[in-house]
Amino acid sequence: MRKQLLNVSLVIATAVLAISCGNSEAKQQAAPGAMPYPTVKVEKRSVKDHTSYPASIEGVVNSQVRAKVSGYIQEVLVDEGEVVKKGQRLFRLETQSLSQDAQAAKARVNVAQVEVDKLEPLVQKNIISAVQLETAKANLEQAKSNYRSIAANIDYANIKSPVNGVVGSIPFRKGNLVSPQDAQPLTTVSDIKNVYAYFSLNEKELIAFMRNMEGKTLDEKAKNIPDVELLLADGSVYGHPGKIETITGAVNPNTGTVSFRATFPNPEGLLRNGSSGKVLLPRHMDDALIVPEMSTFEQQGKRFVYIVNDDDSLITKAITSIAGSDGLLVVSEGLQEGDQILAKGVSKVRPGIKIVPQPTSIDSIVNSFNKVFK
Repeated sequence: MRKQLLNVSLVIATAVLAISCGNSEAKQQAAPGAMPYPTVKVEKRSVKDHTSYPASIEGVVNSQVRAKVSGYIQEVLVDEGEVVKKGQRLFRLETQSLSQDAQAAKARVNVAQVEVDKLEPLVQKNIISAVQLETAKANLEQAKSNYRSIAANIDYANIKSPVNGVVGSIPFRKGNLVSPQDAQPLTTVSDIKNVYAYFSLNEKELIAFMRNMEGKTLDEKAKNIPDVELLLADGSVYGHPGKIETITGAVNPNTGTVSFRATFPNPEGLLRNGSSGKVLLPRHMDDALIVPEMSTFEQQGKRFVYIVNDDDSLITKAITSIAGSDGLLVVSEGLQEGDQILAKGVSKVRPGIKIVPQPTSIDSIVNSFNKVFK
C-alpha cells in the first residue's frame, strides 16, 4: 500500500515538473520582457471622405447703395444688420441748395409760360410769325426739363434701398459729405434668403474630382455632383446642404485655379454676406487601404506605422495617406493588404523590440478611440 502511494506521488511530481518545464520553455520562446500589444491587419474598404476648401459667402443679391447726388448726410435712417424692404429710405441728404435751385428753375418755367401765353393770340391774329411762338415754346420745354432735373436730384437726396435684404456696414454717418464719385458705397443691402459660397480648386484637384463624376461634358458632370456641406467658422457643420451650380470654364492664369459656386439655403439668416467657411466636397473611394489613425505617428513631417515581423519584432514603415475620415486613414503608399501593424501604444515602443501580438479588428480600435473622446 505504501509503495502504491509512493508511486502515485512520484507520478504527480513528475507531471508537475514537466508542466513547469513546458511553461518555462514557452516563456523562453516569447522574448524576455515582451509585452502584449493589440495588432490589426491592413484592410481594403470602400471609404466616403470629403475634402475642404476655403469659401467666401455672399448673398444671392448683393447691391451696393451709392449717392446719386453730392451732399451732406442729414439722417441715417437704418442700422447695420437691419432687414429692409425695396424702396425703404436709408439716408437723407441735405437739400437746401437744391431747393433754392428748384425755386429758381420754377420761376424760369413761369416766365417761359407767360411768354408763350402772350405770343399765342398774336400769332392767331397774324401779328407775329409762328416762328417766334415755337421758339418760346422750346424755351418753355427747356425750362421745364431743367426744373424736373433739379426735382429729381431732390428726390435722389432720399437714398432708398434697391432690393429687399439686410443692411451691411455703414461707414458714413450724419454730417459726412458724400458724392457719386466716392469709391466706397454708403452701405450694401444683401438678400440672404439664399447665399453663394465661392471656392476654388487647382487644375490637378479639378481633374481628379471630375474624373469620378458621371457625365460626358463638364456641365453634365457638374449636375451629378452630390450635395456639399459647409463648415462654419466655429468648426460646426452648417445644418443645410448646398448644391454646386456653376463651374467656370477657364483656369485663372494668375492663380491656376477654377472657381466653383455653391448655393445654400439660409432660412434662419445664420449666414451673412462676407462670412467665411469651408466647403466640404464628398469623395468616394473603392478598395482603399485603411489603417486606424491612432496606429500611426509622425516624425519630421512624415507619417509612420510599426509593422510586426514574423518574429514579432517591430520595424518602422513610412506611409503616405491621402484621406482621413472617422478615425481611419486611407494609405496610398507604404503598406499592402494583410500587413500586420501595431494598433495601440505607438508612443510606448521603439523599433526592434519584440511584443506579444494580440490580433484585433480595426473597428474595435477605432471605436475604442471614439469612446474615449466622446
